[in-house]
Amino acid sequence: MGDVAMLVPVVLALIKAQPEIKITLISRSRFAPIFAGIGQVQFMAAEVNGKHKGVVGLWRLAKAIKKTNPDAVADLHHVLRSHVVRLFLKWSGLPVATLFKGRQEKQKITKNFDPKTPWLTSSHERYAAVFRSLGLTVDLTPHLVANHKVPKDDQATQLRDNLPRPLIGIAPFAAFPGKAYPEAMMRQLITEVSQKWKGTILLFGGPGKEQNTLNQWSQDHEQVRNCAGSGTFAQELMLLQELDVMIAMDSGNGHLAANFGLPVITLWGVTHPCFGFAPFAQPAENQLCADRTHFPKIPTSVYGKEMPEGYDKAMETIIPEMVINRLSDILDKTNTL
Repeated sequence: MGDVAMLVPVVLALIKAQPEIKITLISRSRFAPIFAGIGQVQFMAAEVNGKHKGVVGLWRLAKAIKKTNPDAVADLHHVLRSHVVRLFLKWSGLPVATLFKGRQEKQKITKNFDPKTPWLTSSHERYAAVFRSLGLTVDLTPHLVANHKVPKDDQATQLRDNLPRPLIGIAPFAAFPGKAYPEAMMRQLITEVSQKWKGTILLFGGPGKEQNTLNQWSQDHEQVRNCAGSGTFAQELMLLQELDVMIAMDSGNGHLAANFGLPVITLWGVTHPCFGFAPFAQPAENQLCADRTHFPKIPTSVYGKEMPEGYDKAMETIIPEMVINRLSDILDKTNTL
């Protein structure tokens, strides 16, 4: 989800520079709410496990894309499936451009990371480069997302108006264990945040196991609410955009929050923001990284799949006090205390 979410600022920049542009965005249907409210975007669902499965299915998808009469095609995924679709469209005479992921330079960092070396080009800029190669203007500036909102329903509006501020979001989960804050420390952090600020803590996560875990945590404190499984993904975004600040792991929720111009504190375990995956327009001060003095192999891999023995303790070097201090700095500036 994070890769898709990072496209939002780029789309907004495209529209600002080319107000008449029309964009057909092809992805899995569950990601459609991320682009709700952006009038120039038409969403087309890629049913990769259904009618668009296999080479014949991808040919069918390419034909559907061709029927939208595009002037050009941008492949922002650069995987085998998108490569096949791109070839079909290129053979039909359309100009195409492809994302450069920088895989080799990222792998090189995992083998020999020098913290003094400048961070790699962000994913947002890599997306923007694809559109620039097609002759389009893309100027990525922080204010792009300042007023971005998804349409909200009455229930979300009522809930927002009735919740004490500040509204502090916490998304404690990640795709891999080495990227997630230890449960005991997260519960301690939630306790300390609830004691320091008399606002509302909103917990975000997926259905099933994550939802059940957050239900248990929310019962510990009156001002903590679990948003996981309480509505649709679209409704979750309606709540998320009303936050004053988000605390997240190296995961999709941080990118979703940043798309609404929110300050996002990201906790990095066995991964590192040097790869260019930090949420949009977030300062270095918001990137809280595990201590490489004790865990020098960080980043252990690009996406956090690799966790050497003992590195399950890496996140423990980001103590709750560090998060609280950064949170205080942010809320002091936004006057939401």
